[in-house]
Amino acid sequence: MSTPRSISAREAAALLRPIDRLGIPLGPGQPIAFLRALGEREDWQRLEVFGALLVELFAVFGRPGVHLRSGFFGPAERALRAAGHDVAFVPADFRRFREIAERFAPRVVATAGAPPDAQGRVSLSLHAGATVSEIHAAARDPERLLVVETSPAYPRTHGLPPDHPHSIALDEIDVWIESDARPVELPDAEAGPVEQAIADHVARFVPSGATLQTGIGGIPNAVVALLAAGSGRDYGVHSEMFTDGLMRLQEAGKVRNRKGIYEGRSITTFAMGSRALYDWLEDREDVCFLPVDIVNDPAVIARNHDLVSINGALEIDLFGQVVADSIAGVQHSGIGGHEDFLAGAGLIADGRSLLCLPSTVTVRGETRSRVAPKLAAGSIVTSPRHQVDVVVTEHGIAELAGRTVGERAHLLAGIAHPDFRDELFEAARTIDRLGVR
Repeated sequence: MSTPRSISAREAAALLRPIDRLGIPLGPGQPIAFLRALGEREDWQRLEVFGALLVELFAVFGRPGVHLRSGFFGPAERALRAAGHDVAFVPADFRRFREIAERFAPRVVATAGAPPDAQGRVSLSLHAGATVSEIHAAARDPERLLVVETSPAYPRTHGLPPDHPHSIALDEIDVWIESDARPVELPDAEAGPVEQAIADHVARFVPSGATLQTGIGGIPNAVVALLAAGSGRDYGVHSEMFTDGLMRLQEAGKVRNRKGIYEGRSITTFAMGSRALYDWLEDREDVCFLPVDIVNDPAVIARNHDLVSINGALEIDLFGQVVADSIAGVQHSGIGGHEDFLAGAGLIADGRSLLCLPSTVTVRGETRSRVAPKLAAGSIVTSPRHQVDVVVTEHGIAELAGRTVGERAHLLAGIAHPDFRDELFEAARTIDRLGVR
């Protein structure tokens, strides 16, 4: 292959057909200038796009004839849906996105990357995720188009060569765009008193030497801050998302990654956070980006020593059924790695998976309990009861694994907000009376 000449985002956008199929990565892997340029076209007849967690309200997804299939909703997907545009949710664990992308079979695959290095290789920067195999497949197939947008604002990051180099040779790229786009920045969520109380409970489950998986938000931030300031040490990182909090834990000298697999390296599949995080990731070889079907594979997760998985939830009933990605039966976010890490941690003798949620939520001025006697009709379960290990609210800890149905109900009632406990304990006693033990 010959090295491509870079062209403008508008020229690249013109290469798509009015009827076409486009695959893009989740979040920080999205080629921003290219997607903006697609929005300048108005001749779409049927442009189908598979992606997840849009980082911007790209105009193309508001055009007639454009259909977005998203594996994870963020604010942009919710806004597009509310405006009546053609956006649909694809339910799947994050690790299964690879198979979904392959079945979708996009003619055009587009991604963001760092500028080529001295060897002519383009780092895939902030995202490996589910698109790596499709990137390489498109590069090999003369009937398909690989579009790569590079910008100096994207850090050069590393994988684990030779099998997972997290880069592609410039001469494998069909369409190369040089832009000045900047990756989306995600400000730290502040931890209030509720989040701090939950973090205090969670920290008890993280011994020295544990391997960590954390999500985004005030609770994981507070947990990692406690670990960074505490006396614990020798942590490992195996987390689908690399955050500012994990960076600070590593900066504090608390991460050794002696975890039984991928020794000496923090493992992730994408990074999203502040500009400081992106600058810190530049050319680091101790943080490695691998495809999500490896990072989120429960069998791979289970090879880590003492893995502690920390994730969030929106609601749980007294049977332990968890709602984490929808509100009143309406899609709000996505399944992501929620189930992947619950399953992986459950395969480890000393592994723990913690689901964290504030005990209440305020809806139109009314305070409601997030611990419910039973889920309302139309609720969508993210995690079934048999997957759930530990549930944490600001009021305490419910260790559910190995407990009977009745025991679980009483434990969950005990960590609800005091204003709702009487009715929840009554519901738990009803479960006992019905013999559902």
